[in-house]
Amino acid sequence: MLSVDKPFLEFGKLDKCLSKYGERFEYENEKQVIYSGDVNKDETFVILKGVISLMWGDNILVGITQAPFIMGLADVVMKTDVKYKLITESHCTGYHLPASKTISIIEQCQLWREAFSWLAWQHSMLEIRDLQLIGNNSYDQIRATLISMMKWDDLLRSRVGVMNYIHQRTRISRSVVAEVLAALRKGGYIEMNKGKLLNINRLPFEY
Repeated sequence: MLSVDKPFLEFGKLDKCLSKYGERFEYENEKQVIYSGDVNKDETFVILKGVISLMWGDNILVGITQAPFIMGLADVVMKTDVKYKLITESHCTGYHLPASKTISIIEQCQLWREAFSWLAWQHSMLEIRDLQLIGNNSYDQIRATLISMMKWDDLLRSRVGVMNYIHQRTRISRSVVAEVLAALRKGGYIEMNKGKLLNINRLPFEY
């Protein structure tokens, strides 16, 4: 991602127009599927509050993010066979509406710039993930993931187990992840408590 900043202003303009036609939802518990490419391929989902994980297929974790978030916006103009899922990691609220209605509202309200800004941000997120993971060795992937986690706020980091997140995001074996984390803790490079990342003091470039 060339910029980690979400386009909040653009999201606000999209939400103001789309929310008038959306069907509201609220999920109290964690690990509930909000959006599935198989079931909701013709819908736009807008997450207003909460923490969600984005999964690719059944077991590849793309990442975890906090609201606001829009899923299915690209489906209004181009269908894809890539199957994503949105899964709750906390109490979540939002709304959904048909993709056909979304594109009608975007056209009517002239929100193409705002929609493009959001899609460009999502594309940048996926680009950065690819740069961090594809073609890199296990340690480089673990190092990049730890650095990305430190950009989260303290509340989000306190909810997410480091080893499980790295394993799901990179598919590196749990034993290798545990070995690297233990070595980094022993060397004073990172600080953890009860499996959660507290701080990075310095990460060596090589393991």
